[in-house]
Amino acid sequence: MNSRKFYEEHKNFSHRTLHEYYISPGIKCKFDLLKDHINPERIFRNGIDLGCSGNSFLYFLENVVNNSFFDLARFPLKQYISQKRWHPVCGNVAKLPFQDKSFDLVSALDVLEHIKNDDLAISEISRIAKKDGIVIITVPHGIKYYSTQDRLIGHYRRYEIPQIISQFSKHDLKCVDIFGVYGQMMRVADIQSVNPEKTEESIMNLRKRYETSALFRSFWDILVKIGAGIMKIDAKYQPLKKIMNIAFIFEKK
Repeated sequence: MNSRKFYEEHKNFSHRTLHEYYISPGIKCKFDLLKDHINPERIFRNGIDLGCSGNSFLYFLENVVNNSFFDLARFPLKQYISQKRWHPVCGNVAKLPFQDKSFDLVSALDVLEHIKNDDLAISEISRIAKKDGIVIITVPHGIKYYSTQDRLIGHYRRYEIPQIISQFSKHDLKCVDIFGVYGQMMRVADIQSVNPEKTEESIMNLRKRYETSALFRSFWDILVKIGAGIMKIDAKYQPLKKIMNIAFIFEKK
């Protein structure tokens, strides 16, 4: 499931752009919540977003000097070739082509569940993180919620909180924060599994309209702002056991 071909051909992954934050209430909700939990006054010299696709979280952080964008698929990395301090790299998270202690900020958002040997990937994440560096992880939460939709988009598993903390602790990563990203509203994603081809086509059409029509863009921006706000409330007030996607922030010991 983690082959390059799968993700190159899965257009919902490979055709994402930096506009995704403005197009998707879910992406806006997730990125905004993550930003709220990162100290904006801390300057990160080198940051990397693992499994970034074409809509990297790092793009929306102003306190990272050098940004590396890493993905298994080549196509989405074209988003990152235009800026001097942007460094796109294609490869496998389980075998990262970087020296030890290269980054003081590492993010892997909804990535580990796509990797068969996730423990190897975690060891690599720890290896490239500097001492006292920050590692940001989001994963689908709740084994009981594993569904056809998970399988269709390449998920090997969903996670429980003690499982993640234990796996990262083995690799010298201390959990300093846990919070919900998506609450029960994310159950709507199960509807997409009924007709995945139609869902993918609808998403592609939405991206095209957003990028080509100023009038539609103005209208859609309002809907996304409202939708993301509702999703944030859902994530904040649901008990953790009902959270569908969860974030962890670790510090390298």
